[in-house]
Amino acid sequence: MTMWVFGYGSLLWNPGFPVARTEKATLHGYARSFCMSSIHHRGTEDEPGLVLALDEQSGSACTGLALLVEPGHEDRTLEELRERELISSAYLERMLDVQLDTGDVVNAVTYVIDPDHMQYCGGMPLEEQARIIAHAVGGRGPNTEYLFNTAQHLAEIGLKDPDLEWLSQRVRTISA
Repeated sequence: MTMWVFGYGSLLWNPGFPVARTEKATLHGYARSFCMSSIHHRGTEDEPGLVLALDEQSGSACTGLALLVEPGHEDRTLEELRERELISSAYLERMLDVQLDTGDVVNAVTYVIDPDHMQYCGGMPLEEQARIIAHAVGGRGPNTEYLFNTAQHLAEIGLKDPDLEWLSQRVRTISA
């Protein structure tokens, strides 16, 4: 079985599973944004952080990486992804078509936000996002680390995300 996973946030720099191949890929109909309150990994219930999620939006597209799971590791990878990504049921696991830069289309395990979940916070102004990210800390560390690692990795692979670039600069100013 061939298994692809679509990475758009921390999966870009910390997939947590053996990757046989990576390809730049685009998912149509979704936008990457800090639209999920993090009460486990990058914040707490008392002081939530923010993490990226894919918010379904007509006409939008998110470019990230399609990660091909090393053959023989599919079952374990799916189990570990579910443990990591479905910790609070704010993400929904979907099999969605992503278009590789080569033009090929692959079906990939993709985690999208449930807009009806209590952790959904889409549409928050960037300045408010920056203030939250600058101060939040959760079980996997500071929210700033999550933002900076994701923005840096996107830049390293040649993907532009103006909102993440602005947030990175603003959070560095707030944290200084």
